[in-house]
Amino acid sequence: MVARRAFVALSLAAATLSLGLLAACGQKPVDSSSASDTLTVAATAIPHAEVLEFIKPKLAADGLKIEIKVFNDYVQPNTQVAEKRIDVSYFETLPYLQTFNRDKGTNLIPIIGVHIEPIGAYSAKYKAIADLPQGATVAIPNDASTEGRALLLLSRNKVITLKDPANPLSSLKDIAGNPKGLKFKELEGATLPRVLNQVDLAIINTNYALDAKLNPSKDALLIEDKKSPYVNYLVGRPDNKDDPRVKKLAAALTTPEVAAFMARKYAGAVVPAF
Repeated sequence: MVARRAFVALSLAAATLSLGLLAACGQKPVDSSSASDTLTVAATAIPHAEVLEFIKPKLAADGLKIEIKVFNDYVQPNTQVAEKRIDVSYFETLPYLQTFNRDKGTNLIPIIGVHIEPIGAYSAKYKAIADLPQGATVAIPNDASTEGRALLLLSRNKVITLKDPANPLSSLKDIAGNPKGLKFKELEGATLPRVLNQVDLAIINTNYALDAKLNPSKDALLIEDKKSPYVNYLVGRPDNKDDPRVKKLAAALTTPEVAAFMARKYAGAVVPAF
């Protein structure tokens, strides 16, 4: 009886081992090919996603598939790249990136500069900046780097003066002179086109202006010139900056074909930085 029980136990153990070996043999290794030829890219809709859509077929022909994730804010794209839920982002300037890293404790890095979107000041009520009345209400973006950029635009056009006219992170407390007594409203950048009829002047990022069917070269009362230091970058992480897929995307974004596409589609509202 004891021998029979021992035989049964040995038989069960052998069967279990055999099943385990069969399962191990039948288990396929993780197929990394789908990951190795696909890159996820966070972008705002205009112009970033449109530029990416333009180069998407060429990249596919070169063996790289890009998945474009469109966002309407500036926080989630970087957050998801930092959390490795998305590979890279393409929407932001260097001052914004530096501020984001500082405030969020992230370590995202610029990979390559692609284009400049000259920020502009728009009004639904006035045809010229000189027409702004005393005490006019001016809406500006509420993130630190873009707020500074908006104030620099006003300063360079002598609407206000700043303590340090070269400081890209100037804030409202850095206004040294405000001869028209302008009243400022700090709002999320994406909402600015929607409040244009409710304020006297709004300073709007070009991507949001284009999305709202504004023509920066015609509709803006003030606009940055082509020497603007606010280049939009492709951004990644230290662990993927040398990834061949990222390098392939960076190269595709900075070709003469992309420069021609920007000139044709945006008529000066988006200017190549390469």
